[in-house]
Amino acid sequence: MVRNIKRIVLCVIAGIIIAVNLKTFVYTGGLLPGGFAGVTLLLQNISEKMFGVTIPYGPVYILMNLVPIIISYKKIGKRFTIYSCITIVIVAVLTDMIPSYIITYDVLLISVFGGIINGFAIALCLLAGATSGGTDFIAIYISEKFKVDAWNYILIFNAVILVFDGFLFGWDYALYSIIFQFVTTQVINTVYKRYKKNTLFVVTDNPQKIIEIINKETMHGATKMDVLGTYKDTPRTMIYSVINAEELRKVLKDIEKAEPEAFVNVMRTDQLIGRFYMRPKD
Repeated sequence: MVRNIKRIVLCVIAGIIIAVNLKTFVYTGGLLPGGFAGVTLLLQNISEKMFGVTIPYGPVYILMNLVPIIISYKKIGKRFTIYSCITIVIVAVLTDMIPSYIITYDVLLISVFGGIINGFAIALCLLAGATSGGTDFIAIYISEKFKVDAWNYILIFNAVILVFDGFLFGWDYALYSIIFQFVTTQVINTVYKRYKKNTLFVVTDNPQKIIEIINKETMHGATKMDVLGTYKDTPRTMIYSVINAEELRKVLKDIEKAEPEAFVNVMRTDQLIGRFYMRPKD
């Protein structure tokens, strides 16, 4: 129950931050954020500048998210999708309700700090076991299915949208928008570690304890190797395993508590082939 409340609170906060960011940095700078939010703003710009018709943000944004929501509900997870809808609805409603506010007119500052805020808000959703909608659903689906980090691929999709915007309305703000989206992507990659992996080497005299810790905390197995410590020619055991980066801190803490004398080496894993267990989205 407490965990569910925490997830809802994070989704609500993320939705508020995204909406405020839209009505301050993004609108002031004339930028296009990533994903369906950017597509929605592009449609608003086309409607207003070419046809003189102002369309609301919320209804268009929700309509564009309907298909990804259905796919997510069937393919990713029911609770994951429901929590995501909380953020989507809050963004849709608040963006049309709250007034615009100008913090700075410097478009470069807007691109950088707006991107940081946007990335932080999306990362909050991801940490809550949800997403902010649109292409984030697609990124999560690709990541879950193929066990890869798909956020940089979404950046490519966003760049295509910005090229289209550049042809229609000029290149300056389209290029600034690429900076905005690049910063957003890097913040997400830094904060959200679900699809990052680490290789763990543990030299120990109590291999069974280490194996039990890894299995309990990560549901992963491990490889046990007999090795020889050359300092005193002491027979030791080395445990090798690959785990998610988000689980690393807990595993290291438990290893240090169970066997303070263990020697642990952690390395980043960039590529992995073979079976690798990941806890499914709920």
